[in-house]
Amino acid sequence: MFHLSIDEWNKLNFEIMNCKKCILSMYRKNPVPGEGRRDAIIMFVGEAPGAKEDEEGRPFVGAAGKLLTSLIESIGLSRDDVYITNLVKCRPPNNRDPEPEEIETCSPYLIKQILLIKPKIIVALGRHSGKFLFEKTGLKWRSIGSERGREHRVKIFENETILLATYHPAAALYNPEIKGFLERDFELIRRLYVEISSSKKPKTILDYF
Repeated sequence: MFHLSIDEWNKLNFEIMNCKKCILSMYRKNPVPGEGRRDAIIMFVGEAPGAKEDEEGRPFVGAAGKLLTSLIESIGLSRDDVYITNLVKCRPPNNRDPEPEEIETCSPYLIKQILLIKPKIIVALGRHSGKFLFEKTGLKWRSIGSERGREHRVKIFENETILLATYHPAAALYNPEIKGFLERDFELIRRLYVEISSSKKPKTILDYF
């Protein structure tokens, strides 16, 4: 069962697609709201769209996206089983890092997505999304290298969830060591997903004996 009405979801996507609240709207080709299950257990939050994402209006469809898809499939899931989005919904020029004021302006869209989807696991991909989400829960952010692979059971935007951070897949494209860290972190995600999925299974008559 979805946690949200179609009207709420359509209104949010309409706002993102027509947003002109910051300077990034002047450079984008397409905003990138996100895609996947609207009742997903797992939400992946990247940093900002890249060139390929800006072209297609979809998140993680370039080289880093192919690696993310492969990692998701390695734990027995598909992109259709999760929700994938970014902290900032429009591409910064020349793929630069999003500025603090751009994050501040755009982040209410991510907050609304979390409130509507109510994911049980939120995975921050990269330091910008990691820092933002950690600080919103009151957790101290140090660095992606220090925080990756650690699970935190927190309440974020009225939603109880497991929050963890890992490297952005783009960082692993030319660094086998980082790819190894990602693979280990995704094994943790798999274990958490199995734990949560098992607890959500409906009871059968055998459970009462």
